[in-house]
This record gives sequence, C-alpha cells and structure tokens, in this order.
Amino acid sequence: MKMRTEGIEGWRFVGRCGRGSTRGLTKVSSHTRINRAASQGSAFCKLSGAGGTKLLQTLFVGSLLLSLAAPLSAREPAKVVFNEAEFRDRVYACWLGKNIGGTLGMPFEGKKELNSVTFYTNLKPGEPAPNDDLDLQILWLKALEENGGRVDARILGEYWLKYVPVDWNEYGVGKVNMKLGLLPPLSGQYNNEKWRSSNGAWIRSEIWACVAPGHPALAAQMAREDACVDHGAAEGTLAEIFTASLESAAFVESDRDKLIAFGLSMIPPECGVARAVRAAVDAKRAGKDWQTAREEVIRVTEDTGWFQAPRNVAFTMIGWLYGDGDFGKSICTAVNCGDDTDCTGATLGSILGIIGGTKAIPVQWREPVGDKIKTIAVAGFPIPRDLDELTDRTLAMAKQVLALKAAPVAIAHTPTNLGRAQGLLASGPAAVRSLWNLSPYQIVWNEADLQVTLDYLREPVIQANVPRVVQVVVRNQSDSAKPIRLELQGLPGSWQVKGLPSKAASLGRGAAKTFQLTFVVSEVAAGANRMALSVTGGTKPVVVPLTLMGAAPDKPGL
Repeated sequence: MKMRTEGIEGWRFVGRCGRGSTRGLTKVSSHTRINRAASQGSAFCKLSGAGGTKLLQTLFVGSLLLSLAAPLSAREPAKVVFNEAEFRDRVYACWLGKNIGGTLGMPFEGKKELNSVTFYTNLKPGEPAPNDDLDLQILWLKALEENGGRVDARILGEYWLKYVPVDWNEYGVGKVNMKLGLLPPLSGQYNNEKWRSSNGAWIRSEIWACVAPGHPALAAQMAREDACVDHGAAEGTLAEIFTASLESAAFVESDRDKLIAFGLSMIPPECGVARAVRAAVDAKRAGKDWQTAREEVIRVTEDTGWFQAPRNVAFTMIGWLYGDGDFGKSICTAVNCGDDTDCTGATLGSILGIIGGTKAIPVQWREPVGDKIKTIAVAGFPIPRDLDELTDRTLAMAKQVLALKAAPVAIAHTPTNLGRAQGLLASGPAAVRSLWNLSPYQIVWNEADLQVTLDYLREPVIQANVPRVVQVVVRNQSDSAKPIRLELQGLPGSWQVKGLPSKAASLGRGAAKTFQLTFVVSEVAAGANRMALSVTGGTKPVVVPLTLMGAAPDKPGL
C-alpha cells in the first residue's frame, strides 16, 4: 500500500521437476547463474536526441506497441500446456498469498527499523487487510475484460482517472498529469522525481504473470504498459518488469535461484533494482545472515533510499533467499526487513503461491484471513465477491489473452506438459531488451487502422522566444491508403506553429509519415497550455491531448 504522505510532488533447460513435467535450468552455482544473467545486455540506455535516431526509435516504439495489440498471423504449436485445474489452483494461491503477505506486513509499513514478526498482528479474524497491491490488479482485470484483452498505457490511464480515488505518492502525480493532458508514459515521468522509482508498480504485477503464464516476455511487455503510467521510464517501471517476468516464469520453473537469475536477465544489469538484488544474492552466497544482507542492500541503494523500488524488491528477495523453503519464515523475513512491508510480504506470498499452489500455504496462515477481498484504493465498480471469483475471472482472461496474442501456451483439460518451456524462457531476455530504451516522452495512441505517436522529445516545457519542436508520426495500419489530415485545436492566440500540413497527406498501406511541429511564442503563460492534435482519415478521428507547460510548477497542476 502507498503511504499517505504528501504525494503530489543464455542458459539451457534440462531435467524433470515437479508434477512429472520437464522443467529446470542447467545447474551452476547461484552466484555464477545470477551474475551471468545480469550481465546479459547493455546498461540502462540514456535517451537519444532529436533527429534520425529519434525518428527510428519512434517508429520502432510504434511497431512494438502495435505488436502488443494485434495477434500473430498464426499460432505457434503450444510449447507449454497447463492442466486447467492445476493452473487454477496456482492462480488462487497467488491471490491468497497476496492477501496473506499484505495482511502480515500492513501494521509495519513505512518503519525503517528491523521488525521481529512471527505471525499476524492486529488481525480481524476471517478478513485480510485491505491493500492497494491487490486492488489495482482487480481494476486491471476489469480493464482487460472490457477491452477484449487489449490494454495499453493509455487505456490503463483512463481507468486510473475513473476508478482510483486516492492520490498517494506517484498515484497522485500520475493522475494530476493525466488531467493536465500529459498522457502515459509522460504522466509518470514529468514532475515525478521523488516517486517514479518508488513501489507503486512492482507490487501489482501478478495479474500480468497470471494472464501470460510461462510467457515472461509477454508479461513484461504488459507490465511496462502498466508501470509507465505512474513511473515513466524509471526504476519503478524496471521493478515491475522484473517481478512480472519472474512470476510468469515461476509457472514453469520452481527453483528460487534460477528464477531470480531469470528476473535479473530481464532488466538492465546496471539499474538500481538489479544492483540491489545482486547485493542480497551475494550476501547469501557469502554465508552472511539476513540482517547483514539487509545492510548490504541499504548500502547499495543509498542513491534512491527508503520507500523506493530497488531497496524493497531486494528486501522481498532476502525473505525468499533466507526463508529456507518455509512459507511463513519467508514472508516474515521479508517483512522484518522493514520499509514497505505490506508490499514485500504480499509479493513474496504471491510468488510462493504461484510456485507451489495452495498446498504450499499452511492452514495456519490461510484460515485467519479467509478468502474475502477488502479494498481501499478503488471505487465505482463491483469487486469480486471473493478469491474464488477473482481466480475464475483471471483464468478466463488468461485463456483470452493467450489466444489473442497467439501465444504458444495452452490451458486445457489435459496433463501439464512443460517439456518445451525452455524455448519461451530462453527467448525472454532478448525479447524485452527493447523495453529498456522506450522513451517516456512518446505518447502512442492506437486505433484499428491508425496509430499516432506524439513525441515531446524532452520535458513538456516551453519558454518564450525559444522554438519548441514536437514530432508526430502517423502510421497507416490498414490495408488501404488513407488521406491523413492533421489539425491543432486550442492553440493559444499569441502562439504560432510551423510544420502543420495545409492539406491531406496520402498514406499508403502500412506506411508512416512524420510531421515536425515547431511552436514559437513571444510570451507564455505559466502552467498548462492545453491543446489537442486531431488526426482524421481513419475510421474515426484520433484526438490526442498536447500540453506544454509554460513553467515547471512546484507541484503538479499549479
């Protein structure tokens, strides 16, 4: 849960393991395995400047996001088959573990000192503590259901504004930015230095793993669309890519060290999350106790600090590393590290539930919380009556998403067969590396036949007498040519804009055209100067908000 602060500011897979199904990585030491995974790929890239490179990046981003929205032309033969009953049990255990860990950690949230928790405290018998970690995933499930399994950052942003009444930390920053007309991912990047590396995203990643089980590249892509709404392109987004990837892989791999190594392979090796997790792993390998591991994590995360994603993701991993395979000991160790304790306990509870199903969660942990759902951060729509309903709806959506994406994963009334899962996992790191470089200044709006990318190129600020360039890329996604017209609505009276076409531009099948708009102003009003870019010629007009801030306010919206 978010604290109520003033928030507006290459391995091989072999062997057999579990349920008679083939899964498992080749055995190397955990240190070698994890650091090898972390070394794959380049460091977290900085954004390039405007020009040809930027144009290519813009076109690439559009292609990537389009690939998330459209199914493949033909479905690959299933590499992974989950028995439906077994899969359902693991999804139920995921949500149950979320409730258990969140309830355990809630009373200690935000405390920086060590805790000594061994069981629930401040418990209302038969009920879990309300927790936004689960609330937002119920909302994302609603968004998936109402959009045919197709969601992106823009659509999720709309659900934020309609159904999330709270304004905690990055939640509030993202919402205020969207209300100003700064759509995702800019909503999570602009004026959000304090919170864009915080915990709000990675704590809500299980939904993407559950609808893309055993397909971590797909889970990671969906997680990025989610996280960037309130975290832009910062550590908070990378943290959700890490957890969603790990959780998706946990449906086909049960070994802790291999899963942590895999998660590290899915994020930049030099990012804060990766450095923090490696510190925990290295401490365990060196034979240090969990308290010393915690101190090592604190040391390597001094740049981001408390209540931020790198430190708390690593605290979650400490619970797992030092839990000795015991559910209660694991989640208690995570919570005893302190800080965002409901999130660390809840996420680890979910991971353990995914791996082991309900049989991995002892009765003494299950019975006190029951299977009810208590919410605190969403409103305006009916929530599932209990974990059973949430699980059934998640299962139905998993089938829909896997079919929509033509994924080589099946959920069926046949025995589980993970014999070819290695192909999906081995391809994950290369498939997601492009996510690391996505610009937080590019707004992508997808319709069936047109895609419009509005690229601010940098912070959405304009100064008097300084030309301000904004780039627009329109892509024809249909099978026929389109006469494309661009109009700018709401241009302030004293402003001038150059580069806006005076007549329709013909756009051939599959073609893209770039327009460079240059704004020139002699005087600029402080705050939000709100406009809208209208693109017609498709089945319906696309109207993308375009906002330039005359001066960066002390707080969003002022």
